[in-house]
Amino acid sequence: WAYYELGWGGWWFWDPVENASFMPWLVGAALIHSLIVTEKRGGMASWTVFLAILAFCLSLLGTFLVRSGVMTSVHAFATDPTRGLVLLAGLGVAGSAALALFAWRAPKLPVGPEFDPVSREGALVLNNLFLSVGAALVLLGTVTPMVVQWLGEIKVIPPESASLSIGEPYFQLTLAPMIAVLLLFLPLAQAAPWRKADISPLVKWLTPAIAVALIAGLVALALGGWGIWLGFGVLVGVWVVAGVGFDLWRRVGEGGFGRVFRLPLTVWGMAIAHIGVGVFVIGATVETATRTERTFPLASGQSAELAGWTFEFQGVHSVEGPNYYATQADIKVTHDGVSEMIHPEKRFYPVADTSTTEVAIQKTLGGDVYVALGDTIREEPGVWRLRIAHHPLIDWVFGGAALIAVGGFMSLAARLRRRSPVLATSTEAPTSDGVDEKAPAGAVA
Repeated sequence: WAYYELGWGGWWFWDPVENASFMPWLVGAALIHSLIVTEKRGGMASWTVFLAILAFCLSLLGTFLVRSGVMTSVHAFATDPTRGLVLLAGLGVAGSAALALFAWRAPKLPVGPEFDPVSREGALVLNNLFLSVGAALVLLGTVTPMVVQWLGEIKVIPPESASLSIGEPYFQLTLAPMIAVLLLFLPLAQAAPWRKADISPLVKWLTPAIAVALIAGLVALALGGWGIWLGFGVLVGVWVVAGVGFDLWRRVGEGGFGRVFRLPLTVWGMAIAHIGVGVFVIGATVETATRTERTFPLASGQSAELAGWTFEFQGVHSVEGPNYYATQADIKVTHDGVSEMIHPEKRFYPVADTSTTEVAIQKTLGGDVYVALGDTIREEPGVWRLRIAHHPLIDWVFGGAALIAVGGFMSLAARLRRRSPVLATSTEAPTSDGVDEKAPAGAVA
């Protein structure tokens, strides 16, 4: 919504409202992986229940932050203090009751069998640790400025010291490296067997993926010229995609191409979701490191150039929609000798007394060319501000998120199918990953 409507041209700004939805997503991702251990091995039951409570409480907290008016954000709405108090009270009652019940019943939950740290269980514990700490870091960076401001309002600290801003640098320095390390373990974790794993067979199978990732990282580093972080981000993303791909090939084994279609649906769900993570990382890294953006003041007939594209501003005209009035710009975009007209708008909705920006986006294989119409310059009649940007591989960001969702729905469908009494063909649940638990470490059923 921010990318298409606000005219900023970005897909993530670490805005507090964005973080309000990101925190329960992180804890929910940890919950899903913890639940795998609980269902498959009977372990981590207490931790799974605790994550479920925490994800629910963070969802309520996010609703409170968005709807109470305690923060200023372009994403926030419904600034009703009364509604905020009701949400806060609901969070307190639900959270306290759930945690009290958890403290009472958690000691009676099964502990589960012991496992070696180098195993599928150990990898999922590491996954839970990183995701949970990541959620805590996001929570700390999101609520600390509000708490400091509140302490200044009630005179606990001097009002002049109650202004604190925590922005993108904090999250990039704390969360990004930790998630990168987690992703480096992802293909190994997916390929590891339960109880105890032998690393050498896994490394042997994943050696081609390691080589592909190293080559991709070096190529990005050599061609990009934007620093080591671009090369490292591309390396991590390609490693995830290639590692998951080679793990699928390992699971196929000697069964040939036909066995691909006989792999369990949960395996496909897991693989597609993890590939989506890798695609997202590649897109996010390249877009963040290489995007270009400038604001040009242009009058009718004037042109601007950015990233090899030429933009000729041909003036504006009024447009009346079904429930809005708009000022629409006519811009001729030229690249490699091919020209096309685009029409960014500024809309006004009288009923809601609200203005919006409708950006014009030119899709290419390499990314988006993004144009947003700004305001006029009072000192120069007829001159408009145009925000023009080039976002390489931005569709990889949204496409990766879509693949994560598709993988999640496939896994959910597999779980529902397995639990259906009509479709059940055995009293014993099948393995969820297509790997025989009794086979040697690294072997495939």
